Amino acid sequence: MTDLENRIAQFRKMASDDPDNELGHYRLGQLLMENKQFDQAVESFKRTLELSPQFSKVFQLLGKTLLESGKKEEAATVLKKGWGVADERGDKLPRDEMGKMLVEMGESLPESKRPAQTAAPAGGGGFPCKRPGCQQGSSARKLPAPPFKDEFGSKVFENICADCWTDWLRNYSIKVINEMRLDLSTERGQAEYDRHMLEFLGLEN
Repeated sequence: MTDLENRIAQFRKMASDDPDNELGHYRLGQLLMENKQFDQAVESFKRTLELSPQFSKVFQLLGKTLLESGKKEEAATVLKKGWGVADERGDKLPRDEMGKMLVEMGESLPESKRPAQTAAPAGGGGFPCKRPGCQQGSSARKLPAPPFKDEFGSKVFENICADCWTDWLRNYSIKVINEMRLDLSTERGQAEYDRHMLEFLGLEN
């Protein structure tokens, strides 16, 4: 069994053991897509969107996977909906990628419904969280301080809302450690943990 097949098996188990695990379905879809198992990848991405309908990056990947499967009409529908979600949320990278695919397909781009930018409401609301799967919208709250005293801590503080960070710490990080059986005392275990954290937060780049 190849390393890719091993990872697919791990995330398939994670998604099976916890059907509401957004991260498990998302990563499984990515790995299945990488392994050219497009029909199964489509199902994983669709389940991810059921759990997190504002996860704009997943619309991009689902649209691309549908195109690889020869389902152009369905891909166009998904990409247009995803473009609208990304545009409304201000997720520029996935929006532009979906726009590029639509243009290459000969489709017209949807009309932007993004409201004019206004000042954030008083009381700390309206923090523009950059995590693609954030569902807090205008109610997102900024962290009170960087979670770590380093460059990464500053990046989280500047880009990730308090609820998404808490969700990672209290829920998904525990699932990753348990399901992947990570030993954080080892360099490999810590590296794997960090990779999943960056993917969850949308800070891979």
